[in-house]
Amino acid sequence: MNGIQLTGYFPGSLGRIVELHGTYYAEYWDLGLYFEAKVAVELANFLSRFDPARDGAWFAANDGVVVGAIFIDGKDAAGEGARLRWFILDPTYQGQGIGQRLMDAALNFCRQQRFLRVYLTTFSGLIAARHLYEKAGFRLCHEEDGTHLTGNAALVEQVFEWLPPAD
Repeated sequence: MNGIQLTGYFPGSLGRIVELHGTYYAEYWDLGLYFEAKVAVELANFLSRFDPARDGAWFAANDGVVVGAIFIDGKDAAGEGARLRWFILDPTYQGQGIGQRLMDAALNFCRQQRFLRVYLTTFSGLIAARHLYEKAGFRLCHEEDGTHLTGNAALVEQVFEWLPPAD
């Protein structure tokens, strides 16, 4: 983890997170423009309405270059729950505890905000990510056809939820 720091937004972060999603999911999952554009639009919309009282964004950077990130969208925390989104880590940095540090930062924020439920959507086959989710206390609660995630590839979408421990 030499040189890796967790940080807040800085110029270029949005573009780098979209790039990480686009390149990773194209290479490993054959997802293309539709998926990358979906990430770009949704992440830009989120950051445009970002409210630090309910939303969170953490970036892992190495020498000023973003290598990973995680976000909490608290817009509907009182309803459906807060949503963990756009969790990504450059494959070069995986296995070094950086993903765990990002997850810890996000869930600590959720505890501080006293969110009653946090959920995330993903798709089956992301083994390393699922391991981190389950290690953090997320549990699979629903699966369905995930074609809408990609525009054409038939994936199984999964919904995981995290409920904070009772005090």
